[in-house]
This record gives sequence, C-alpha cells and structure tokens, in this order.
Amino acid sequence: MIKSLTALLLGTLSFAALAEDTAADALVQRGEYLARAGDCVACHSTAGGKPFAGGLAMATPIGTIYSTNITPDKATGIGDYSYDDFQKAVRHGVAKNGDTLYPAMPYPSYAVVSDDDMKALYAYFMHGVAPVAQANKESDIPWPLSMRWPLAIWRGLFAPDVKAFQPAAQEDPALARGRYLVEGLGHCGACHTPRSITMQEKALNNGQGNDYLAGSSAPIDGWTASNLRGDNRDGLGRWSEADLQQFLRYGRNDHTAAFGGMTEVVQHSLQYLSDADISAIARYLKSLGAKDPSQAVFREDDAVARALWKGDDSQPGAGVYVDSCAACHKTDGSGYQRFYPALRGNPVVMAEDPTSLIHIVLVGGTLPGVKGAPTAITMPAFGWRLNDSQVADVVNFIRSSWGNGVQTKVTAKQVAKLRQDDSVQLKQGSADIRVLEKQ
Repeated sequence: MIKSLTALLLGTLSFAALAEDTAADALVQRGEYLARAGDCVACHSTAGGKPFAGGLAMATPIGTIYSTNITPDKATGIGDYSYDDFQKAVRHGVAKNGDTLYPAMPYPSYAVVSDDDMKALYAYFMHGVAPVAQANKESDIPWPLSMRWPLAIWRGLFAPDVKAFQPAAQEDPALARGRYLVEGLGHCGACHTPRSITMQEKALNNGQGNDYLAGSSAPIDGWTASNLRGDNRDGLGRWSEADLQQFLRYGRNDHTAAFGGMTEVVQHSLQYLSDADISAIARYLKSLGAKDPSQAVFREDDAVARALWKGDDSQPGAGVYVDSCAACHKTDGSGYQRFYPALRGNPVVMAEDPTSLIHIVLVGGTLPGVKGAPTAITMPAFGWRLNDSQVADVVNFIRSSWGNGVQTKVTAKQVAKLRQDDSVQLKQGSADIRVLEKQ
C-alpha cells in the first residue's frame, strides 16, 4: 500500500513537472513568435550574423548608433536582467543602469505590448536565445548630443506612459489584433510616420491624427518609407486587402515590390507570421483614411507606350529607359506580374519624394525569396554606367509617363547628393561609381 502511494505521488510530481516544462517551452515558443513579429533581429544582429548579439551600425541625424547585445550573456548582454529590468527597457527605454536608451529603440511603440506578451518575450530572450559574449560598441555621436541625461527629458516629453493595449468597445477582433500588431510590436510608425524636428513621431496611432503612417518625413538610410494610408496615388488607396496580404507575406504584389529596409522586414519577420495575423494587419491598414483625400485617382495613359512602340524615344530619359529598363518593366511600364514590378501607377514612383527611385536606379537591390515565393527578385545597379544627368532624366521619364503624372523634376544635383551619401553603397565590383558623378 505504501509503495503504491509512493509511486502515485512520484507519478503525480513527475506529471506536474512535465506540465510545467511544457508550459515553459510553450511560453518560449510564443516569445520567439513575438520577437519575429517585432523584427528584433533586424537591428540586434551582428554584421557577421550572430542573432541578437548587437553591434549593427544605424545612421541617425545625430550620428551613428550601435545596437546592443540582447542575448542572455551575463557579462555583455541582458543575462542579469530581471523581468522588471527587461520590461522597463522595452516599454520605457530605461536600461538596467538607469540610462535612457536612444529612441532608435522604438519604446514609444512597445509601450502598448501586453503583460502576457512581454513575459513571453522575456522567457524567449532568457531561455530561447544562445548567449553571445560580445561587448557593446559606444555610439559615435558628438558631444553634447552624446550626453544621456537630456534623453530622459525627451522621454518624459514624447514617450507615453505605459498603457497596455485595449481593444475599443465592440471593435472587430481582427481589426483590433491588426491595430495591436501595427501600433505595438510591429512598430510600423517608427519608419512610416513623419517625425518632428525634435525627432519624435508626429503620431503614435491613428487616434492622434492622420500623420500616422503617412510616410517618412526624411530618407532613412537613403530610402523613404512609403505612405501606408488610403491615399489614391502615393498610398494604399487602390490596393485591396488581398493585395496588401500578398505584399506583407511575400514582399511583392501586382502593384509593387519591397525595397530597402522593407525587404528585411519581409525576410526576417512578416513571412513567419500566421495567416490570421497577416490578414489582421492588412485589415487594419486598409481601415486608415487618406492623409490627402484630394489626391486624384491614378488614370492610365498609353501615349508614351504608343510612342515607344513606334520607336520614338526623343523624350528626355526615354532612350535610357528603352536601353536599361524596358526589358523588365516593359515599354508600357506594366512589368511582369509579381516578379518585375509595374512602374505605372506604382505608389513609390508617384510619391512626392523621389529618393527611393533614384536610390534603386543607382545601386539596385534584391528582394530575397521567402516561403511561398522562393525566387529572389533582383534589380541591377545602373549607377556604375549612368551619370547624374542620365539618372535624373530616366527617373523623370518614369515619374511622368503612363499616367503617373508627376511634374516635379529631379535634378542631376539631387542625384549627385544621393550618390555621395554614406548610407548608399555605390560599388559595382571593385569600381567606385563616384567616378561618373561629374561626367
């Protein structure tokens, strides 16, 4: 009888321990998913590919900031952070030693992350990430901007009090989920919302105004972040929810393809999200009104296509387009569906700021293959053989053709300035393409 009771007790204890281990594993797995949703690896990985070990250089208006080691290494990472230390850093932007973090760490967005999700993230970073002993680099920011104490004042003025996300009364659950992901872990506003002169986002959510997600106010690493609101020309007004789901999941759809930093968001984050979460994000973004409701709807115009078909390339930039662009994007600017993006009616092409279009003509880019769309899309660089005037002409041709109707002219001087930007990698093999800037 005693043996039976002992066996029963041991079995019960073993079952309880197993259940506890299973619950802990599930929490870590949940945290891994959330870390992907937040794309933490994009900033906190090393150039050599060590996940979360930090050291990635980020150019900002005040200097270069290096991301920190957030592995559980006790000497150089966050291994000695308690849960409270962790959530204060993520939500408030306050490190364990009391220093205020630079807002390159988007803690204003992370303020809305729920307690349950924050605990799952902590479990993942403490128990699901391999510790890496790698010292943090000092940021390359000149004095007095390098002083930390003014950041505490900035945080007090512009970072909100921590308030976990709450759905609105009778809010569609899918819409609420999408709002939570976009405003919180996805921190989409960090790039896609314009900033004030004091560097805070002009709005942290749609309730604070239609600046929210209306596109970056200045280039970031040589790229401009697109308008994610419902504007007809430079936003998502002509996209359906299905179009947006396609873009979020694969980085490409019938209207455009991802470029710049967005390619990494798709590669490291969005392709791993559940169908339900992708659908929720798309639904929320499609619920946003236009920043500029007066924008005219894009209307296709085939005059340029007919001229090129007849061999008339007399318009400035037309000859360069035929020689360098038409093979992939076609003479009518329609491209090849979900492979070489259309240029006619493309929101990026019709955006007020031409920086991204100039950038990709100069240096090209690659959208890596992802789950469900394994073929990479590569745009070759043309800056090595086109001079500043030629680049300006072809960009103007693209922006004014097929109904795009952009009248603001790009100048050779603008191209030259971007060509000199340190954030734009202007190399073709071993030849520095800056040799063409004055030709």
